[in-house]
Order: sequence, then structure tokens, then C-alpha cells
Amino acid sequence: MNYHGLIIGIIAFIIIGIFHPIVIKSEYYIGKKVWPIFLAAGTLFTITALFINNQTLSAILSITGFTCIWSIHELYEQEERVKKGWFPSNPNKNRN
Repeated sequence: MNYHGLIIGIIAFIIIGIFHPIVIKSEYYIGKKVWPIFLAAGTLFTITALFINNQTLSAILSITGFTCIWSIHELYEQEERVKKGWFPSNPNKNRN
């Protein structure tokens, strides 16, 4: 039996689940100006995945990288959700 796909699927589910609160907290405390960190991390994970011989680990790194990059979009979406009142706004953060 080949369990690689199952492992990758479970890890992808976990990675996406972990990034959901990371995006929310990043927007709450820092704002969308944190997006370059997500871009740098995403690029680093994705490029690193190209040089890993283990296919499962390479796939996991690539999923993490693309999740970081997708998080940039989610930061902007999270800002809109805060404006709509769906999530709390940080009163100590300057929203300009």
C-alpha cells in the first residue's frame, strides 16, 4: 500500500488549519503590512521543495509555501471581514 497521498492530504489539512488563526492574529496585531513575510516564507518553502528528494516532504514543503502565499490574499480578506464586523478590531492598532 502507498500511504504517501494519505499522509500528504492529512498534513495539508493540518497546515491549512494552522494558517487560519495565524492570518487572523497577524491581521489583528500587525495588519496587512505583514504580507512580505508571508511572501518570503512562501517563496523559501516552495524553492526548498524543489531541492528535496523525498517526494512526501517536498510536497509538504510546497503545500506550506503555497499556503503562505495564499495567506497574503487572506490577510486582505480578513481586513474586510473586520470592517464588516465579523471579527473584532484591535483598538490599539492604527488602521491607516
